[in-house]
Amino acid sequence: MSHANHNGNRPVEHIADPEHPILASAEPIDNHAVDPVFDRHKGPHIHPPPSPTEINPKMTSDIAYWSHEFGITGNQLHEAIRVHGTHVDKVRAALHAHKTA
Repeated sequence: MSHANHNGNRPVEHIADPEHPILASAEPIDNHAVDPVFDRHKGPHIHPPPSPTEINPKMTSDIAYWSHEFGITGNQLHEAIRVHGTHVDKVRAALHAHKTA
């Protein structure tokens, strides 16, 4: 094949090797067995926020971390921040009081 692609390189044809076929299982991957912190909605890891005392509601990583930490949704965390402020201890106390009420 002599046609060049947009970089001027000739395209590479991939031909399967019949002596060394690629085999894969059709079983789904259990990500919890591989990584216990895995959450398919938040990605494989939830990293601690830059500040352990303040929640930055504009940072999706902060919302992901603290909503996971408190066991609530991101929307619930945003509402708690709107009512009680961004200080972690105040939000934690408000959520604790709400759960015991």
